[in-house]
Amino acid sequence: MTRTRKAPSLISAFTFVAMALLPWQSISADTAAKHGIAMHGDTRYPEGFPHFDYVNPDAPKGGTIRMAVVANGFDSFNPFVIRGVAAAGINAYLYDTLMEASADEPFSAYGLIAESIETPEDRSYVTFNLREEARFQDGEPITAEDVKFSFDVLTTKGHPFYRNYYADVTEVTIEDERRIRFDFAETNNRELPLILGQLPVLPSHYWENREFGDNGLTPPVGSGPYRIGDFEPGRSITFERVEDYWAEDLGVRKGKFNFDNLQYDYYTDDTVALESFRAGNFDFRVESSAKNWATAYRGDQFESGKVKTEAVKHGRPAGMQAFAMNTRREVLSDPKVREALSYAFDFEWANKNLFYGQYTRTSSYFENSELASSGLPEGRELEILEPYREQLPADVFTEAYQPPSTAGERSLRDNLRTALTMLRDAGYAVKDGTMVNLETGQPLAFEILIYQKTFERVVLPFKNNLAKLGIDVSVRLVDTNQYIQRIREFDYDMTVQGIGQSDSPGNEQREYWHSSTVDVKGSRNYMGVDSPVVDDLVNMVIQAPTREELVHRVRALDRVLLHGHYVIPNWYLPKDRIAYWSFLTRPDTVPKNGVDINNWWVKSTDQ
Repeated sequence: MTRTRKAPSLISAFTFVAMALLPWQSISADTAAKHGIAMHGDTRYPEGFPHFDYVNPDAPKGGTIRMAVVANGFDSFNPFVIRGVAAAGINAYLYDTLMEASADEPFSAYGLIAESIETPEDRSYVTFNLREEARFQDGEPITAEDVKFSFDVLTTKGHPFYRNYYADVTEVTIEDERRIRFDFAETNNRELPLILGQLPVLPSHYWENREFGDNGLTPPVGSGPYRIGDFEPGRSITFERVEDYWAEDLGVRKGKFNFDNLQYDYYTDDTVALESFRAGNFDFRVESSAKNWATAYRGDQFESGKVKTEAVKHGRPAGMQAFAMNTRREVLSDPKVREALSYAFDFEWANKNLFYGQYTRTSSYFENSELASSGLPEGRELEILEPYREQLPADVFTEAYQPPSTAGERSLRDNLRTALTMLRDAGYAVKDGTMVNLETGQPLAFEILIYQKTFERVVLPFKNNLAKLGIDVSVRLVDTNQYIQRIREFDYDMTVQGIGQSDSPGNEQREYWHSSTVDVKGSRNYMGVDSPVVDDLVNMVIQAPTREELVHRVRALDRVLLHGHYVIPNWYLPKDRIAYWSFLTRPDTVPKNGVDINNWWVKSTDQ
């Protein structure tokens, strides 16, 4: 059935034509429709490119891949709201976006639902021209009305993330059935056209008589390469490839999404999931445990080549994995206390005794990239920070940040002595074996919240080291659903968080650090960062006019965050550790973003 569309009124049509004829509205080279857009500079791929360099355009379609999810199930097929726990893969496979980012550039996007994009040099607005052939999975055309509906519903009824992400959009105008324009506030935000290209497009006709937040486990209509097939609530879900997928032969899709079926099975314990993989119950696994990588991938299936293991090097920023401290809690509100606690984490011991020497210590929120700060601020970075000198700790300018270490002649005992001195300076003292606040008499005690049992072996030595300082630490292991809810509510003292970063930071930095997100439930401001200086630096990052200036501004932000001692950095590995059964194969070229199972396929018998 085809939907009827309201024709534009004669007045609207006349107004549009009249505006088009005004001399200051004439189309220039800067606003001409283009097939793609780069954050800074030019795109890598030309108009009409046949496929990305990192895919196999001749990859055969077919077969099934089975994967595991370690979590306590799911109760929703709606990944866009804060309620419930969405099934794995929904956002990635069910919905197409206006544009598709490439995996081998810092940040460039090319038309998917949008055939082309128009934006002026100052990027004060963006217009998307939609493809005539774009379709939802029920055959209905994707129109500008659907794009506007998607923007409106995500920013009013969706997760708070979308309101922050698209906060600078001031007006959305449907210019015709396949043309839509977004106008922006005066922010000099070069990223906005690209992040609007990430907008998942939802079918307005499907949601017309449904409440957006109450989708539950009713399979929705999407536009992407897969639809929901069989599922067992909370235990498994299978995505079926759409055989007449409208975008299959586009350059941004060629060679991708090759499996006929993608099956996710849920496990409540990672050890059980690993044994299930070894037994052949699923086919592909990304290993996060250094111990497992060193000891568990042995046996006949590995020696015979039935199961392959690879540590594939990547070039993406590692971000920050760390013990994140919730500064909303009084016990962790003092940066001196937070810094003191960091001296009780012995990374060198953990790396040697727990991780088989596989990891490198993280010392930046933008680790493994040119965006990471180092040494003392100088040149342009110093110029950026100088106006805030009186508002920042002196060591931002005088000390190069390095997390405490026990390498070389430095011992844990030395670090604990340093921590004790810092705590005394912060107004604490040990009384009867307990570290107490001299002003309030309250003991220094807090809880570490985790959901992975395997992480206990990291947390418990840290807890024991803190106990030597008279600090009472409890470790709370909860299931994934409870963990998600507590994180959303900021109901924790300390937890382990991974804060991922891209090679082109932008609007998402508001969600991590800006004061406007401190009290927004479900935001990713896990530590409760609330600083006018950080706010300014975040805005400067978003408004960076060139790649070179972006690097300087991100380094300045990184440095200020590090000296705020909001986290105790953990470690990183610039490789993807993967194991897979040998009927699977992948392209020879791995992009800088690393392994992507969506580029893989089932090996034919003659390979």
